[in-house]
Amino acid sequence: MKAKAKDKGLKAKDKDEAIRRRKAPLNTPTDLSANATRDISGALNALLADVFAVYLKTKNFHWHMSGPHFREWHELLDGHSGELLAMTDDIAERVRKVGGTTVRSIGQVSRLQRIKDNDADFVTPEGMLAELRQDNVQLIAEMRATHEVCAEENDVATTSLLENWIDQAEKRAWFLFETLRA
Repeated sequence: MKAKAKDKGLKAKDKDEAIRRRKAPLNTPTDLSANATRDISGALNALLADVFAVYLKTKNFHWHMSGPHFREWHELLDGHSGELLAMTDDIAERVRKVGGTTVRSIGQVSRLQRIKDNDADFVTPEGMLAELRQDNVQLIAEMRATHEVCAEENDVATTSLLENWIDQAEKRAWFLFETLRA
């Protein structure tokens, strides 16, 4: 009996320690101010939610593509989704590097995303490509706004990443536009 009581005491102590550590500040080494960390992290988390939204929609349309251009468009969207997924880890790690915390759940992504989901049972292949083109254009605008926040705080590493991601998104929007031209 004494052993069980001792184990319960240790478990409660471990639980209390885990709670204390979870609530402790990150204290990530950075020369950015607390306000900069807050603003950059907030902007990047919203961007991360948008990237997840476009990624999932791109995969949805990739999975549900059909028609005479199936193979070509299916492969195009597979490549686009790969680029988007690769961005997610870089964005989240950037949030952590500047001292912030990043999204923790699909629910949080849903609350932060500005790009609309598409839950329709059927979308024409051309409708899919047009919607993704517009989503990438919106993503570019969100990245430019995030770039402004980071530039104001002299976060050159994040602005540099954003410049590359903007270029990738512009290429995706361009390919989708050209694919739809008559």
